[in-house]
Amino acid sequence: MLRIAVIEDNPQSARQLEDYVDRFSARQGVETAVTHLGQAVDFLEHYRPVYDLVLMDIELPHMDGMEAARRLREMDQQVTLIFVTNMAQFAVKGYEVQAFDYIVKPVTYGSFEMKLSRALSRIQSMSDAIVVPQASGARRLLLRDIRYIEVRGHKLTFRTEQGTLEGSGALGELEERLRGKGFLRCNKCYLINQRHIAAVEGYTVVMAGGDRLQISRLRKKEFMSGLADAMGEG
Repeated sequence: MLRIAVIEDNPQSARQLEDYVDRFSARQGVETAVTHLGQAVDFLEHYRPVYDLVLMDIELPHMDGMEAARRLREMDQQVTLIFVTNMAQFAVKGYEVQAFDYIVKPVTYGSFEMKLSRALSRIQSMSDAIVVPQASGARRLLLRDIRYIEVRGHKLTFRTEQGTLEGSGALGELEERLRGKGFLRCNKCYLINQRHIAAVEGYTVVMAGGDRLQISRLRKKEFMSGLADAMGEG
């Protein structure tokens, strides 16, 4: 089941989104459950990480969507976030809160279905995992838990939500295995999970955990293009 939270203070807009979700569910054969809240404050006050997707307006009473998204990320790094707004100039700053995409009002069903399909693929991929060979055997890692992978010689270091795990192999081969699953190469040493990027400052990637990783000049254009595509800007 796809669990969706709709944070929208306009009742008519909220009903439209719920109708679109029902239509998507019927067309795609996906079971869905929608929870609607009119204010971000109410959503965050009793938040539990049970949602797969959050559809959030930016113009909300008492707390705007960008601030709400920042607070949401303090509690849940994994939930897929899509802004639904007529303020596209602010929505493109979504990388600051790891927004997956944005939909501009007035929302058409065609645009909604396309972006929800992409979000569904992302959510399904979050259950993907890799097996990391180790001297004592092997360890299974969920892709969604990996912040980034670092290579030094023939040793790979997996920086995860739960800590650090050492493995072996070539970063280039791992990059190929993870192609299309949200991982971006910023230089010869790092393969980054774009879901854990907090910000990009010049030639530095700021990770949600606070680590700051360098983007090489040769890879800057490709990295930013991949990040834009991942966010739906492309």
